Amino acid sequence: MIKNIFSGISAYAGSFSLISKLKLWKYFIIPIVISVVTATIIGFTAYGLSDNIGQFLAKIWIWDWGKETFTTITSVIGAIFVLVIGLILYKHIILALSAPFMSAVSEKIEIHINGDLEHKHRKTSFQEQLWRGIRINIRNLGKELLITIPILLLKFIPVVNIFSTILLFLVQAYYAGFGNMDYTLERHFNYKDSINFVGKNKGISIGNGIVFMLCLLIPVIGIIIVLPLSVTAASVKTVALLNKENERSVL
Repeated sequence: MIKNIFSGISAYAGSFSLISKLKLWKYFIIPIVISVVTATIIGFTAYGLSDNIGQFLAKIWIWDWGKETFTTITSVIGAIFVLVIGLILYKHIILALSAPFMSAVSEKIEIHINGDLEHKHRKTSFQEQLWRGIRINIRNLGKELLITIPILLLKFIPVVNIFSTILLFLVQAYYAGFGNMDYTLERHFNYKDSINFVGKNKGISIGNGIVFMLCLLIPVIGIIIVLPLSVTAASVKTVALLNKENERSVL
């Protein structure tokens, strides 16, 4: 698992040069606009809700002593809660709505690596690619929320909350990498088989998603470069995994 995580991270090396070499920047224009608009809307919404959630949680403490300290703690937790949920929503919205454009990018990269696409590849339309992206990300959103909410509750427990932060980051990374890998898998597998393939390559997905999440920590520039870098890296790595699997099946 650790080896695969580092493999997913190392796939980012040379992403910028590959994008320029294959002249892929034009495919990222609309997804970057989607990313910026989505981040702006979620950012302002999160800013407005964080204090309200903190005040709501503070009502749990019915005693006068320690009220101020508890209110401060709940305000911080409320801000973290809104930030995490906001990041989850942002991630799945841009991954879903960018699907048709990113599928084209991954196809260009696959042709560059393999020379051509085999006839067995699935041919899908813009609408089918969009629906696939929406379907995959709604499924992943539901699963991620089911895992994330219990982890957020652990933040009320001292010491444990440190490990919960790491776990939370890895969960977010996994589903980010999942979405990026599916742009390539969409041409090879149906919905169910794609899920199984990522499940067998969790480390690669997490590695790709780790850099995805770290990019979002960079103010402004992060939401601009996150898709070009992560999708290119995921496409290169996913094509390599598919080629290796095809070689094994031939043998």
